[in-house]
Amino acid sequence: MLVAHVALPIPIYRLFDYQLVTPAEVGMRVKVAFGKRKLIGIIVRIDQHSELDIQDLKPIIEIIDKNPIFTTQIWNLLKWAVNYYHYPIGEILFHALPILLRQGRTANYDEVKQWQLTELGRKIDIQTLSRSPKQKLLLSSFRSNSTIETNFKLATYHELQKKQLIEQVITQKKLNEWRNNFSINPDSIKLNNEQACAISAINKQNHHFRVFLLEGVTGSGKTEVYLNVLSNILTSGKQALVLVPEISLTPQTIKRFQQRFNAPVDILHSALTEKQRLNVWLRSKLGENAILVGTRSSLFTPFKNLGIIIIDEEHDSSYKQQEGWRYNARDMAIIRAKIENIPIILGSATPSLETLNNAQKHKYQLLQLTERAGNASLAKQSILDIRGLVLTAGLSQPLIEKIKQHLFLNNQVILFLNRRGFAPLLICHDCGWIAECPRCDRPYTYHQNQHKLICHYCDTARLVPEQCPKCGSTHLMPIGFGTEQLEKQLEILFPNTKISRIDRDTVSKKGALDSYLQNIQQGGAHILVGTQILAKGHHFPDVTLVGIVDVDGALFSSDFRATERFAQIYTQVSGRAGREAKAGEVILQTYHPEHPLLNVLLSKGYQEFAKLTLQERQQTQLPPFSYQVLIRAADRNNYHAPSFLQKIHNWLKTNYDNTLWLLGPMPANQPKKASYYRWQLLLQHFNRQRLQQILEQLIIEMGTWNETSKVKWSIDIDPIDN
Repeated sequence: MLVAHVALPIPIYRLFDYQLVTPAEVGMRVKVAFGKRKLIGIIVRIDQHSELDIQDLKPIIEIIDKNPIFTTQIWNLLKWAVNYYHYPIGEILFHALPILLRQGRTANYDEVKQWQLTELGRKIDIQTLSRSPKQKLLLSSFRSNSTIETNFKLATYHELQKKQLIEQVITQKKLNEWRNNFSINPDSIKLNNEQACAISAINKQNHHFRVFLLEGVTGSGKTEVYLNVLSNILTSGKQALVLVPEISLTPQTIKRFQQRFNAPVDILHSALTEKQRLNVWLRSKLGENAILVGTRSSLFTPFKNLGIIIIDEEHDSSYKQQEGWRYNARDMAIIRAKIENIPIILGSATPSLETLNNAQKHKYQLLQLTERAGNASLAKQSILDIRGLVLTAGLSQPLIEKIKQHLFLNNQVILFLNRRGFAPLLICHDCGWIAECPRCDRPYTYHQNQHKLICHYCDTARLVPEQCPKCGSTHLMPIGFGTEQLEKQLEILFPNTKISRIDRDTVSKKGALDSYLQNIQQGGAHILVGTQILAKGHHFPDVTLVGIVDVDGALFSSDFRATERFAQIYTQVSGRAGREAKAGEVILQTYHPEHPLLNVLLSKGYQEFAKLTLQERQQTQLPPFSYQVLIRAADRNNYHAPSFLQKIHNWLKTNYDNTLWLLGPMPANQPKKASYYRWQLLLQHFNRQRLQQILEQLIIEMGTWNETSKVKWSIDIDPIDN
């Protein structure tokens, strides 16, 4: 008797054994009994062995698939992920499937039911239906092969069916053979030498694995390089996967793909219905689309003939999953490209330090675009010292005067503030009470338009109180400022100028961002206020001034990656200015004009900043010159979590030498969230493989402890958020 070792979508580090009484293969989905429930599982291994008596094993209830649900390449990718990320295999396998497939839906298109004429329906004299005018009209419509009127009631169809004049048949969806009609729409853009060299280098590796870092200053024409490389891939009949940090941020890029290629471009993101997501998954697997543009989880989409992977804005932290299975889509995309033996492009104006380090070691081939495309020149950058100046919603008078100058010339202005809402604090003027989220022990953010207090950590909201709950005063004051308050102040200062606020609060509705962008593209005086959504991937030809309102918080963070993130956001935002023939200007307001990071960025640019920061990381042995794992634990009583992590710390200290560096247990940067107290323990080692071996042994050991079941815990490999 054969035994199927099945992975189930539960957070347990093991497989479950079932009797296999009918033929099946590894990678097929099955329905099994698990306790009192029935679950969908995936067969991971088939043999004749079990730790239990085979006769006592429950049989598999149903084999759902005729073939394995995963392609060989995806299966190998997921097996690698299980070993690297040390996360339960069942949850990893099911994460890689559309939700409908997780629920047991068949991996096929829905059958299409169609009405058609019977033999009798073709021959009968239509006048025999004179007493039933609707039936006569419907039959006439079938006879003429014209589009069937949709205003016919279903009962009319059924009447014709009873008379055996029409019948309902089930047909399979026809495959879309886009390759037969593929063409490239000509473009008038002339490539510069750097773009041409980059395209040539990538095309030479058309059929082999190679990682390319396409480092190009903002506005240097990285998208044009993508388009030319894709032309080569698609012409050979292959498909392409393009990953983007957030689908709502790149409508212009997607539009350019659709304009350039006469071929189907699919978009995959969380706003789609589950049925739409499954259909995109099927189209990719069957080879019906040419390009798939998607966010992080699109990485697991199967393809019939994948030819290239492009990771746009490869530095973006959105590629790192921060809940559940904490994988990095950029890193896994490189593993997938290696498995598929295809090239992969990592594109960015501000590459991550890990990526730059790999390029310096020649693991990746560096391709640089140092010139802005067309006639555009780099924007003039300056620091504005705001010490002692009066600020109005964060704006100094010199910056207000600059805004006036640029608007007078009928240009557009971006004001960047990475803090949404009206104010980060609501405080009682009389007693000092602060409105705090009880679940997170953090201040609520005041949102005036919604008349709500919203916690930006757990997303809970409450109405603004009429009076202070502590002293009864009605004198409640907002302290600080966010994008909402900045927008309102600008409406007062510039009453005759269009103002658009672009942050998560304003673009959450479908189509909202597109509407804003169309409005901006119409040109003319316009002020854009927003968070980092404004920094990514947008092309605003009329923007000539970028004002960065508040950056000082990022300069003094305890997170060693904070300066890297700030440098990336600053460079990305400042790159929105002067992208075509118009000269651009960037002004940065700060209380610390002498800060070395600011001065390096403004005088020498991101490359020099990255070089100096990599030297600092090497001296302090921080990533990418060492490897980290963060073990997190949380509980509701603030006792079990630190105790559990202390036990891990003690076990590691006892069993491993000082080459394993430990920091903690200590409270997380956000110590309380959604009523849970959060603690963490950081592991660091100079050898990645050795760190992986230590983790394997630790997880086995933790499985024997009672404390493991008393806390919510997780393992984060290569954490980016400490």
